[in-house]
Amino acid sequence: MADRPYNVLFLCTGNSARSIMAEALLNHWGQGRFHGYSAGSQPRGQVHPLAIETLRENRLPVDNLRSKSWDEFSTPDAPEMDFVFTICDQAAEEVCPIWPGHPMTAHWGTPDPAAAGGTTKRRLGRSGARFTSWTRV
Repeated sequence: MADRPYNVLFLCTGNSARSIMAEALLNHWGQGRFHGYSAGSQPRGQVHPLAIETLRENRLPVDNLRSKSWDEFSTPDAPEMDFVFTICDQAAEEVCPIWPGHPMTAHWGTPDPAAAGGTTKRRLGRSGARFTSWTRV
């Protein structure tokens, strides 16, 4: 174990659902051993409402979650990342910034729950790309 928590950055194009939820889940499950962050190459500027609803339903904090650019994490004063995961195929195909500290990188493709169709009730409970399957706490 490192002398500090491992820093993990989850990248998605819009930083509105998948990467935001990954950040919240890692901060919860990591119990101080990991610090999760998220960002997007083209952030939407707001967190998807169903992502917030699902996190709240699972008693996870949402107050500090926001959609942000990956540029925030490529500056010399940014937290040094140990791991960077792209979690959408589009972000994986983009040219990422050079991350300070040269962290381990990997692609972990995940369906976009924000792209699910239908009613809110169906979107929250549908199989495949679904919000609730990510947050079984």
